[in-house]
Order: sequence, then C-alpha cells, then structure tokens
Amino acid sequence: MASVALALTAPSAGAAAPPASSLGCDAARGAVVDSLGTLTQRHGLAGAAVEVVDGRCGKWGAARGVADLGTGRPMNAKDRLRIGSVSKTFTATVVVQLAAEGRIGLDAPVERYLPGLIRGHGHDGRTITVRQLLQHTSGLPDHVEAFVDRPVNEWRHRHFEPRELIATALGLPRPDKKWHYSTTNTVIAGLVVEKVTGHGIEAEVTRRIIEPLALRDTYWPGDDTRIRGPHSRSYFRDADAPDGTRSPRVDGTEWNVTFGGAGGALVSAPSDVGRFFGALLGGKLLPARWLAEMKRTVPADPDRLWPGARYGLGLIASPLECGGWWWGHGGTVPGGHRALGAVGPGGRSVSLALNEVPDTDRAEEDFHAVVNTAFCADRTEPTDRTDRTDRTDHAKETP
Repeated sequence: MASVALALTAPSAGAAAPPASSLGCDAARGAVVDSLGTLTQRHGLAGAAVEVVDGRCGKWGAARGVADLGTGRPMNAKDRLRIGSVSKTFTATVVVQLAAEGRIGLDAPVERYLPGLIRGHGHDGRTITVRQLLQHTSGLPDHVEAFVDRPVNEWRHRHFEPRELIATALGLPRPDKKWHYSTTNTVIAGLVVEKVTGHGIEAEVTRRIIEPLALRDTYWPGDDTRIRGPHSRSYFRDADAPDGTRSPRVDGTEWNVTFGGAGGALVSAPSDVGRFFGALLGGKLLPARWLAEMKRTVPADPDRLWPGARYGLGLIASPLECGGWWWGHGGTVPGGHRALGAVGPGGRSVSLALNEVPDTDRAEEDFHAVVNTAFCADRTEPTDRTDRTDRTDHAKETP
C-alpha cells in the first residue's frame, strides 16, 4: 500500500562517481524516506509527505502511504491539506508587521483595541498585552478544549464567530501554568488586526503574505467544508470503539474550520508552507528588528508542545539532535491533517504533512524524528546549541 514519491537510484557500472555532496544528499533523502516509512508502516498512519529545500541539495519531496484510502492514490508532497495552527504564524506575522508600521503596540493592552472584550473569571483585557497573546502567556484558556471531548458531529459542520469562541474560552477553568497554548489568543489577535485595519485577518494575511509570496495553494476556506484543488483526504479514529480494540478510521476531510479561525483555519501545501517560513525567517516579510521580536522566546510547556521547545511570537524554536535549532510551527486539525513547517541551520526548510495524526507517544516521537532526520541526516559537524544568534531577554536561555 505504501508508495515512495522520490526515486533514489544508484550510479550505473563504470559511471563516474558523483561528488561527495551528491552522495550526502542521496543518503539524507534515503534516511528521510525511511523515517516516513516508520510512520506509515510501523505506526499504520495513512500517509506522510515532506518537502525539503536548501542550497546544497536543492528542492525535493518524498512521500509514503496513501492520500486516499478509498482509491489507493499515493500520498504526494504537492497535495493541499489543512495546516491548523501553522496559521498562527501567518496571523502573528501580520500583527508584527502592523507593529513595525506603528499601528499596533506589542506591549499595549488588548483593551486599547478591543474595549470590554476580555472580562470575567479573573481575566481582564486591561492587563493582557498583544505580545502575551502571540506568546501564549496571557493566561487565557483555549476554547478548543471545550469541543474536543464532544461528539464531533455536534460541531464539525458548525459556523463559529470569533467572539463566540472567545466567550467560550472565558467560561473555562483558568490555566494553572504561566505558559498555556491557546488558539483563543490568536483569534483575539485577529480581531485586533481587524480593529486597526478595518479589514478581517483573512484579507490582511492574503494581501500582505499570500499574494506577495505567490502562495497559490494557500487560502482561507471560510465555511466551505471541502478543500479545493488536489489534496489528501484526512482520517481520525472513532472514539467509540470497544475497549481493547483500535478505533476504526473516519474520514475527516470535510470540516468547517471556523472553530480555529485566525489560529487554525488555513489550507495550504508543503511547498507554500516552506516558502512562507523561508521568506519570514529570511527577512523578507519583516525588518530585522521586528523579526528579532518574533524570535524572543520563553520556555513552552513540554506537555503541550514537547521537551526543549520554546515559543516566541507565533514561532516555535526547537532543538535539533545534531545541534542548533529549527524555527517554525506545527499544526493539527481534528479531522486528521497535521502540518509542520520549519527552517533550520543554513537556511534549509522542511515542510511535513500527515493525513492522520499519530495516536501513541512512540508515533509522536517518530513524527518529530522525521523533522530531525530531514535537518540532520547529512550534517557532519554539530552546531553549538549555545549559539545565541537569536537572544532572549534572559542571558542564560537559548535561543
């Protein structure tokens, strides 16, 4: 059932040996294909794909498994998918662009832009800043937690307004940790953008990012439950399976993702995700001073991300096994799509797509192993993890 979208061929007999760099690239590609195979074969995920771009090995993609269980169509790194919380980085970038233009103050209270919106249950928009929204240090609960334990058909096809999602979050228990990942933060940030510009966050992201970068596979779906153009189906496990048995797969491709809004609704493709992060971290979307603001990080809760991860303004920094850090973001939607886009040492970009979410700790570890392999397989000398090119306020913390 599994398929490989990248052909790896050996040189013919008598042919001149390829340069060492080519051999290193071939070995790295083979290692990435093997790591994708771990997800589809050992863990039984439907499909996995990756696109990698760098100056030494060029641009290449690989895939294992199937994009559509019904037809057996192979997974393809060019297919569109729902990118979930990768949307947060798009929204955060627009907020910081407006800060660079002097139209939003990162350390201004949310109350300045949205008076009276955040009130009750110990929350007060007068004491929460825009920076804290983007950094997930606002202390606000995550409205998504109110939905995930409910039967999916109760809310899967519903339209949600941003203020409805915020009101839902404010009625949830207050988080007990200083850093608490909350899609509600980004939904509020989207309303700040709308207040300042007079246009919805969807329009501003499209005008400022999607169109200038020619991201032809990236769009906001609104209430459309379908994905336009070539795309992978997505799958999740039925929660009602008998004890001791693995739940059957359910097709989750059609979904109204207004529940994610500014923090989780975008549709894209690995090539577009890679181009976006390459442009952002390459300084094409923000002046250097303001990109540095996005890269000022705080420790993230490992129970909500993973050990070692740090969070900036809509950006995750994660340590690599071979040294150094990748910068980017991941995203998951309940229907089964998962995306991750990142840029690592030397400017290499890696974009990963799954059409079924890992459902065990080991599968989750092997998902992150794909990212490490894509960045590290051809690295011969480790990068010093204490390299502080991107410093925070805290001299002893990296990055």
